[in-house]
Amino acid sequence: MKLSAELKAFEGRLGHSFAEPELLVQALTHSSVGSPTRGDYQRLEFLGDRVLGLVMAEALLEADKGASEGQLAPRYNALVRKEACADVARQIDLGAALKLGRSEMITGGRRKQALLGDAMEAVIAAVYRDAGFAAAKALVLRLWGERITTVKEDARDAKTALQEWAQARGLPPPAYVDVARSGPDHAPVFTVEAQLASGQAARAQAKSKREAQQGAATTLLAEVSGS
Repeated sequence: MKLSAELKAFEGRLGHSFAEPELLVQALTHSSVGSPTRGDYQRLEFLGDRVLGLVMAEALLEADKGASEGQLAPRYNALVRKEACADVARQIDLGAALKLGRSEMITGGRRKQALLGDAMEAVIAAVYRDAGFAAAKALVLRLWGERITTVKEDARDAKTALQEWAQARGLPPPAYVDVARSGPDHAPVFTVEAQLASGQAARAQAKSKREAQQGAATTLLAEVSGS
């Protein structure tokens, strides 16, 4: 199988030349254009998530030999979550190489965080199946780079940190209320409010509900952290 010029260019950005090019094609094919004879990236994503997890767990152990499990776990979560995978995908312009259906292209699929994160995991799996674990490990370590050694000491996401803050004070978990949605269908903006049982609250806007929730939690945590 011969890759298109677009996918050859992506190979260059990725830094891996495929012996089985069809694996790369599958890893970059969204379900909106997949078919029984042309698989999409979902199965590879499942495998890539596990490969990434193993590589990252080992890398963190090596990066800080004195860290406890309690310190390593939040760092691990920060490095393997969809946001991190999507950030790496943007770094190599993975979105430009994605094969999407018309509806996904119209709604900005090449920029969607969840879609980019999933495809990045699929690409890791494609490299693993094409050349083995050592090649996949080298790829992950190179692409994640300094993120592994500079991940924050307390790398919990804001929602987790806010929940722990509330629990430590005998409060129920924070609630997240959808306040508004604005903008066109292909580029919505969500407003979410994080609320504590104590009556304290904060709002944030973002292009996805998840990001808005994190933003609201970050703001509220900053406001109450001195309480």
